[in-house]
Amino acid sequence: MEVTSLTSVAAFTTKDGSTIQELHHTALQSLAQATLDSGQTTQRHYHRRSEEIYFVLEGEAEMELEGDRRMLAVGDAVLIPPGAWHEIRAIGRIRFLCCCAPPYAHEDTYFE
Repeated sequence: MEVTSLTSVAAFTTKDGSTIQELHHTALQSLAQATLDSGQTTQRHYHRRSEEIYFVLEGEAEMELEGDRRMLAVGDAVLIPPGAWHEIRAIGRIRFLCCCAPPYAHEDTYFE
């Protein structure tokens, strides 16, 4: 059994500007906790290969997905298909899980 704790993994900044702690990264998927400080926004981007799911653990944010804007709060999950332009803006500090399949890779992140 492979168990990973947030206290045992270092945080790093992704290509879009969020800070993540990757808990698992396999050949098929990855799971990370991401954080954005109050007012911080990821750079609008897309992933050619990866499908993502964001799940809000703490805080609120405005999510933009292909021009559709919605507020997200604790307990909300949003599906981000491959190739979909997106960004998330923190309203206060936000903490969320980011699940990617195939796993997150810097080289699969594209900007305008």
